[in-house]
Amino acid sequence: MNARTAAGVALLALGIGFNIPYSVLASTFDYPGVLRLPAGEILARFAAGGPGLVLTWYAFMLTALLLSATAALLAVAERNRPSAAMTGTIGVAAGLLQAIGLSRWVFAVPALAAAHADPAATEATRAGIEAAFAALHAFAGVAIGEHLGQLLTAAWVVGVASGQRSALRGLGVAAAALIVAGTGEGLALGLGRDGGLFSLATIAGFLVLTLWLLGTGAALLHRPAPEPRQAAAARA
Repeated sequence: MNARTAAGVALLALGIGFNIPYSVLASTFDYPGVLRLPAGEILARFAAGGPGLVLTWYAFMLTALLLSATAALLAVAERNRPSAAMTGTIGVAAGLLQAIGLSRWVFAVPALAAAHADPAATEATRAGIEAAFAALHAFAGVAIGEHLGQLLTAAWVVGVASGQRSALRGLGVAAAALIVAGTGEGLALGLGRDGGLFSLATIAGFLVLTLWLLGTGAALLHRPAPEPRQAAAARA
């Protein structure tokens, strides 16, 4: 399997893969709406979810790492493009930042949720746990994962889409624009405002992103890589 084929397969896997844990979380944990509930209610719902919920978040985190791997493969496949290395680096960073944000649900929140649900916990203890969760949620989740991670994801999409044909290029730019608009939710929350409209932009952006990932993956698999002589002639 050459780099172009591997990148095409990875793009298709990413387009399908991240929607699976997302859909499970939406149906079992009311994601992403649950993220804006009071800390105590989020922790109670998380504790009720049990190991299955933790594993679902772990799968979601792995799809973010798949974004990093996909970006690297695509950079190798498109290495003749001057901007391929820079675009690939942005994509790798985007996946890593989102994985860091999502990892809190696997490695930090379970302990907080268990302590919060402990019948022996006092009200003061629960208040302290909720404050710790809120700080973790705001920094690792909103700032690192949702804001910075999604900004870099949008930049990666634009970088890749700039070298595509018009239909995929337009789809990629639309996805990136919606995702960038969605990052306004974190800023709105920081200012004490309602970020509901920004959240809708994020959801729409990732739906369009899914179409772009699938279309880009299919295009890579459908169009064979140019032969070295053809590539040299094209550069000449």
